[in-house]
Amino acid sequence: MRLRRKRRILRCVRKRRDLSTVSNNTGKIKRRDSLLMSVVRNEKIRLPYFLEYYRKLGVNHFLFVDNDSDDGTAEFLAAQPDVSVWHTNASYRRATFGIDWSNYLLRKYAHGHWVLTVDPDEFFIYPFCDTRPLRALTDWLDGCAVRSFGTMLLDMYPRGPVDAQVYTEGQDPFEIARWFDSGNYMITRNPEYGNLWIQGGPRARVFFRDTPSKAPALNKIPLVKWDRRYAYVSSTHSLLPRGLNQVYDEWGGEKTSGALLHAKLINTLGEKAREEMGRRQHYRKSGEYQAYAQGLDEQPVFWCTWSEKYINWRQLEILGLMSKGNWA
Repeated sequence: MRLRRKRRILRCVRKRRDLSTVSNNTGKIKRRDSLLMSVVRNEKIRLPYFLEYYRKLGVNHFLFVDNDSDDGTAEFLAAQPDVSVWHTNASYRRATFGIDWSNYLLRKYAHGHWVLTVDPDEFFIYPFCDTRPLRALTDWLDGCAVRSFGTMLLDMYPRGPVDAQVYTEGQDPFEIARWFDSGNYMITRNPEYGNLWIQGGPRARVFFRDTPSKAPALNKIPLVKWDRRYAYVSSTHSLLPRGLNQVYDEWGGEKTSGALLHAKLINTLGEKAREEMGRRQHYRKSGEYQAYAQGLDEQPVFWCTWSEKYINWRQLEILGLMSKGNWA
């Protein structure tokens, strides 16, 4: 595993050549600042609310890689004083689906910082997030000598067809996608990296009902006290060193955990699926997006009689989808 980690780090250092600076404001980063890392392509419609959400949560500086957007994403980000952005037109697939770029920027700018690594449709929640800022959580994790924090990706969806309501720039996506599956999840343990592997939810039952093993993974470790020796391996599903993946209690207790509310299942999904099918830059030759495109032709409704309307983090704790552990 040590050799594998070193190879991953060497790979990301080589991939730095893919990146060109659009706007570098990293000189403004202070010692205790919380950071956010994201790789984006044609996401300008989502970014105003995304930035607003994470600024309110307590993120101090944002690191973005723009993968050759043509919708004004890079220009919008470059105008933000708390954002640093790099551009690349290199292959997303050959950069390990963007992780090589993230690993390099994290290694260079995030050492010693707590950093969230998320996609622009993922919104981090944690126990007491309605009353305590992100700094309160990271200070507590520091006090407990915890270096990584796990979450479950919770797919949110509307009550009617995905394309029935049009998402507008700057809008809170959860005004449209308010519902989620409270069950229907499968959990196994990955013996190689020691991380949990979670599948299921609405995408599994609608898009992958005949092949549930191909459904997207829902386990993520987005919040890490970064060290230049660390590296993500597979999206934010797993890291090296291997101990960073131990974000759950093996002895019957419950470690504190959070969730990522996932705003993918709104009307923008169809256009995104068609674009990614053409680019073929995602995992398994964009097979996931092929399933989305084919499934959306049938105008599916994700809502069912077992759907739950999202209220707050306490609801997810009651349902067993996250835990406050011993953080009180």
